[in-house]
Amino acid sequence: MKRFRLPCLLITSFWFLFSCDKAEQKNIPEVTIASDPIFRLLSSDSTGISFSNLIEENLNLNVLMYEYLYNGGGVAVGDLNQDGLDDIYFSANVGQNQLYLNEGNLKFKDITQASGATGRPGPWKTGVVLVDINGDGKLDIYLCHSGTLQPEKRKNELFVNQGNDSNEIPQFKEMAEDYGIASEATSTSAAFFDYDLDGDLDLFLLNHNTKSIQNFDPTVTKKLLLEKHEAGSQLFENQNGKFVEVTEKAGISSSSLSYGLGVSVADINGDGWPDIYIGNDYSMPDYLYINQKNGKFKDEIQSRLDHVSHFSMGNDIADINNDGLLDIFTLDMLPEDNLRQKLLLSPDNFEMFQLNLDRGFYYQYMRNMLHINSGDGTFREIGQLSGISNTDWSWSALFSDFDLDGWKDLHITNGYLRDYNNQDFLKYMDNYVRTAGGQLKREDLLNLVKSMSSSNLKNYTFKNNGDLTFENVSASWGLTQNANSNGAAYADLDNDGDLDLIINNINAPAFVYENLAIQKEKGNFLKIELKGEGQNTIGQGALVKVFTNGSMQVQEQNIYRGFQSSVSPILVFGLGQNTKADSVQVIWPGGKLSQLSAPQTNQKHVISQAEASKIKPKSVINSMPLLTQAGKITVPKSSEVNDFKRQPLLSFGISGNGKALVVEDFDGDGNPDIFLGGGAGISGRLFFGKGNGQFDRPDSAAFVSAALSEDTDALSFDANGDDFPDLLIGSGGMHQFFDGEPGLQDRLYLNDGNGKFTISADALPNEAFSTGSLTQGDFNTDGITDIFVGGRVVPGQYPIAPGGRIWIGDGKGKFTDQTASLAPDFKNLGMITDSGWADLDGDGQDELILVGDAMPITIFSKSTDTWKNTTSAYFESPQVGFWSELLIEDWDGDGKPELFVGNHGENSQLFASDTQPMELLYKDFDANGSIDAILSYYIQGEKYPSPSRDEVLGQVLFLKKRYLDFKSFSEVKMDELFTPEERKDSRSIFINRLETSYFVLGQNGKFQPKSIPLESQFSPVFAAASADLDGDGNLDLILGGNLFDTKLKFGRYDANHGTILLGKGNGEFVAQTPLDSGLSLKGEIRKIEVLGDYLLFYIKDQGIYLIKHHLSK
Repeated sequence: MKRFRLPCLLITSFWFLFSCDKAEQKNIPEVTIASDPIFRLLSSDSTGISFSNLIEENLNLNVLMYEYLYNGGGVAVGDLNQDGLDDIYFSANVGQNQLYLNEGNLKFKDITQASGATGRPGPWKTGVVLVDINGDGKLDIYLCHSGTLQPEKRKNELFVNQGNDSNEIPQFKEMAEDYGIASEATSTSAAFFDYDLDGDLDLFLLNHNTKSIQNFDPTVTKKLLLEKHEAGSQLFENQNGKFVEVTEKAGISSSSLSYGLGVSVADINGDGWPDIYIGNDYSMPDYLYINQKNGKFKDEIQSRLDHVSHFSMGNDIADINNDGLLDIFTLDMLPEDNLRQKLLLSPDNFEMFQLNLDRGFYYQYMRNMLHINSGDGTFREIGQLSGISNTDWSWSALFSDFDLDGWKDLHITNGYLRDYNNQDFLKYMDNYVRTAGGQLKREDLLNLVKSMSSSNLKNYTFKNNGDLTFENVSASWGLTQNANSNGAAYADLDNDGDLDLIINNINAPAFVYENLAIQKEKGNFLKIELKGEGQNTIGQGALVKVFTNGSMQVQEQNIYRGFQSSVSPILVFGLGQNTKADSVQVIWPGGKLSQLSAPQTNQKHVISQAEASKIKPKSVINSMPLLTQAGKITVPKSSEVNDFKRQPLLSFGISGNGKALVVEDFDGDGNPDIFLGGGAGISGRLFFGKGNGQFDRPDSAAFVSAALSEDTDALSFDANGDDFPDLLIGSGGMHQFFDGEPGLQDRLYLNDGNGKFTISADALPNEAFSTGSLTQGDFNTDGITDIFVGGRVVPGQYPIAPGGRIWIGDGKGKFTDQTASLAPDFKNLGMITDSGWADLDGDGQDELILVGDAMPITIFSKSTDTWKNTTSAYFESPQVGFWSELLIEDWDGDGKPELFVGNHGENSQLFASDTQPMELLYKDFDANGSIDAILSYYIQGEKYPSPSRDEVLGQVLFLKKRYLDFKSFSEVKMDELFTPEERKDSRSIFINRLETSYFVLGQNGKFQPKSIPLESQFSPVFAAASADLDGDGNLDLILGGNLFDTKLKFGRYDANHGTILLGKGNGEFVAQTPLDSGLSLKGEIRKIEVLGDYLLFYIKDQGIYLIKHHLSK
């Protein structure tokens, strides 16, 4: 979590003065009545549960002295007295922990004192989890401690279950020292699991440093990461009932730079061995420790995940799309509403971001992340597309099927008692501290705390739609009470077959929600209770699969989920309206298999590992993926450019997105060659083919003189009539250029027939602008090749564009600009990124189709001797997007062309529709010679500016007097940002479509969008190709893209690892999984070409990947 830091001497000295006086009860939940809820909040009077995690802000304890003050407590649920009912333990940060015995019918009895599991009085308790520590079949309680206290006051506690007394109340004995796990580290939570598969449970202890390490030196950081520290997380091996720390031996980082808030244990890579995911607060990246099967772990997060949450909180690992693969979800702090986004988010800081990368801290962005398992060892992050990325200051994430429809839903706890990162407060506090000369008294600190705004947020509940997306059903399901919630757990408290929710709140009664899914006949269920062998009595780590009517659900037994909590060990599977399940399969740790055929539904089944059998080795069937990598041509990395330095209000970079790749037999030897254009500071080069996908002799001699240009597109055609393919290369980019500079001049290179090129001076019109697209055609129908040149942008003046040009060829290598006479409208076109030809009306004359950035798909037809805009004849309404790729084919076999157009996609904070379009408002508002372009989009029904206050005020200086603080700016709608007089002479582009789209010509001759698989929306699409990859006679689609140069608030778009959509021949497509396609390319794909049995993928700053496809028919 990003927070202002006080000098350390102000923070460390007050814990000994701490008073445990009872705080005033406040923040009573605000109740919203749902019309047909699935959950019902039970009152304390009804349940008998009166627990509240009370925290009093006073002179001796407040968030400016202990910044983890509002992280809250946990919940542990399980059957402690073996009566078949799950009991509940709540941890309290300051006050008394409480244990409640489930007496049935959702009635509970406080047995804290009677059980002996009270714990030490006073601060600072954190997570609480259950475990059968000694394998006696009775659940024990492990309680974590933290805080800036003396080490002996931070010792974790273990309450070992001694069995029931005569009143059936379980009795506990504190025995952490006996077992070797009375750690004095500052602990957040714990997870017990069998990491070495020896049959007993080991312990991972998630710890966090209560002190900030202020260091900006990458060398020092790397040194600190190698040094063990008392605040670092710990791994303990169970050696015959005694736990021995093996942290360093196992390869687990345990440095002072440990800020662990979330831990999940699961077999992430499917090799049968448990792995560990750790969520770290602040700039420390998360860890993904893959079990090496030899007692060691290796952090592989950077090779498996593309980016991670910045202020990573709780997390969960579950199969959310029922493909049998475990997915990873992490929580962060990004609010849903505009006001809190503008108030709480700090401005982008590229320098700090780069410093963190230099320190090895990886790509981190402040939002929730959903990493979908590709099945090939990598993950694709689609939290924004799924609709679960913005849930404010979130703590616990729990996936489970709450409505019993067969899909795992999501519950998230939310809230922080004070808006600690309110930008106005931070500025106020900074001034306050400076004015006091850094000499603050405790009274001053408390006054500062009281000046902080206080928010009472709501938790989130999302229904799984079964298509990788989720719907916010918090209100309709009856879960809209305001609170500051932290730890949470689920369990079937009343044994009716659906999962109830228990939530630990700060300064408010704990929530106990009764699930009404069974009463409302939402679906059928199976309950599975696992009986493990040896010391692992709950079968921790077992993989349970339920097969129903051709579908499969998977749950891994892992009770340590969410945040500082543990859930019930009894697994619940929703079956929807299916009245029977086909079978249940349990793969136990170590590999044994249990199977249950046709189990009765709506009841609990106990499955014992003792009755399991060894899995018989299956005959290996070599299933060849559709594609395999056959080679790679490496190219140098281009020079770093930063368009945001040139135009700070840009949302996305423009430079560095060149697609200048051409496949042609330049030397006439019968083998295709490749020309690849260069980025900034890198010359283009030729790679001569040798056949069979082999290339050598890179040659850049002819292109070295233009190395400072940025090659954006390229065409191969015979320009001078000698029957040899020549090269036309477009120059573009923005950051380092000005309109008219030689570096923006397009270039024609003539071929001598042997692949040797010479630049043809004065062959092209003497006009230099940033080129976005080149295409050849015969504009004046004289039989000689002409060129269309699409302008990308006027450098430094986005979104103003130079328009398009028609260059008429003479057949001898000379071209003249005849735009004014042939197509005068071309000069008014927008920021063109791609172009193509197709006969759309069947008259034998091709139309010119143009797409571009913040411009409508535009169509020109020839009318007599000029080209006219006929877009309205082919589209009912303008289709304005961030279009970046155009592919024209007949995928449905009807003889008419369809358009596949790459766009921004839906895995983004941005939103656009016909009724709620984005607006790109631009003008030189402060008359300083530079265009100010402000993007706005709808959030919760209102349109707001996308940039932050500091970003807008930094460019439009006169607004500083109007928006004196962050609050005033956070409330302003886009239409109110400027006065009507200030908006005078401004221009707006309204963007109504962000989806990568497939347009089909209807019976009326107009294009209509047709749905395509959601995978096409994972990331911006910059490249596409069409080929019959599987040999079924139908054309398939190959997509690539991603975009890394973005504002930090948006983060890298990187979820497209190369996408294959298999065509059915009727205009419908089926997405291939990465495992089936064999395609897993990370990076910014800018061009895809088909070369016989090969696909060529050009990835920016990496090179060209040669991918071979295997026809299956």
